[in-house]
Amino acid sequence: MMEFETKCLHAGYQPENGGARVLPITQSTTYAYDSTEEIGKLFDLEANGYFYTRLANPTTSAVEEKIAALENGVGALCTSSGQAATFYAVLNILESGDHLISSSYIYGGTYNLFAHTLKKMGIEVTFVDQDASVEELLQAAKPNTKAIFGETIANPAVKVLDLEKFSTVAKELAIPFIIDNTFATPYFCRPIEFGADIVIHSTTKYLDGHAVQTGGVIVDAGTFDWTNGKFPQLSEPDETYHGIVYTEKFGAAAYITKARVQLMRDLGATPSPQNSFLLNLGIETLSVRMDRHYQNAVTVAEFLEKQAAIEKVYYPGLKSDADYSLAQKYVPNGLCGVISVEFADGKETAAKWLDALGLVSLEVHVADIRTCALHPATSTHRQLTDEELRQAGISPGLVRLSCGIENVADILADLQQAFDKLEG
Repeated sequence: MMEFETKCLHAGYQPENGGARVLPITQSTTYAYDSTEEIGKLFDLEANGYFYTRLANPTTSAVEEKIAALENGVGALCTSSGQAATFYAVLNILESGDHLISSSYIYGGTYNLFAHTLKKMGIEVTFVDQDASVEELLQAAKPNTKAIFGETIANPAVKVLDLEKFSTVAKELAIPFIIDNTFATPYFCRPIEFGADIVIHSTTKYLDGHAVQTGGVIVDAGTFDWTNGKFPQLSEPDETYHGIVYTEKFGAAAYITKARVQLMRDLGATPSPQNSFLLNLGIETLSVRMDRHYQNAVTVAEFLEKQAAIEKVYYPGLKSDADYSLAQKYVPNGLCGVISVEFADGKETAAKWLDALGLVSLEVHVADIRTCALHPATSTHRQLTDEELRQAGISPGLVRLSCGIENVADILADLQQAFDKLEG
């Protein structure tokens, strides 16, 4: 069995004798066959193969297999964005009249999706304080609750989720635990090992790492019992496939198979083969990059703690952080490169400091090889109300800093000159 670093390079694709060493790009929308019978079997899910790139493509399939291996899942489905992955992960098992429990400490786009778009579709979402006890979290449940959701490391609050606590709640309610593992990556945390049933990523972030493609992925742990009576979508006949029952035909891979052959078929948020190729290149260096991101972030976080203009530094790698013990439990070998800081004088000072940065880019992105910064309240979380911002742990003076893999001395020098200008 390969170690993680080796899987990053070799899982998902093995060249044939005389074949391309690097994963090839199959830049084709469709595939040719010798008989109508073969094509018919593909459409009836009686045979494996490719017939239209919306459902499957050799380049994308190789990346899906690699990511599933990295997360220790039974299968994966790549999507055209992280938002699509989140949407599909939920919509695969929830429908109008159902209820979802979610941590309030989540990405702003996810919050909008849950609080507003899903509401229009008849799906109710209750946001909870992820620091609440098991008993308190259970009180948020309803008879129609079908899943519980959280982020391993919250964006941008940089809070660590107690995975085993959320898993306990999910098991008590006989519902799946869906976790966004974007910031931690499978290099630093594999949530399935702590009881998660579904893992998602915005592959636009660390898995790619170079800001060259948008994408998402859903990974199925293959451990949840979809036949418990709460999920007829999986355990009862699907008439669009001549009455196929996913749990009977696909067993442990029932969930991820349904997501592909039903949701991707109907909604079509498919990644391009070119983007899958670029994503694979990024994953090949994931372990090397994440170590550097983490090392730089620790150094920068310690530097920021000493600045008079900063009221609070949020980074669970610091012993002073409220989530330090959780980080030691779930991500003991390293975190992400993302740090959030609270400016003592609020929004105006934060904006002045951000505008003074030079090497560090101001951009609507995170988890890049280049250091970048952002003011969440006026960008990624701009659509949230003041109350929603408060629940997500976002204040007017909060700045998100994503440490890249530059020489840390250069990062520190740029941050320092920006602080110097605050005093000028």
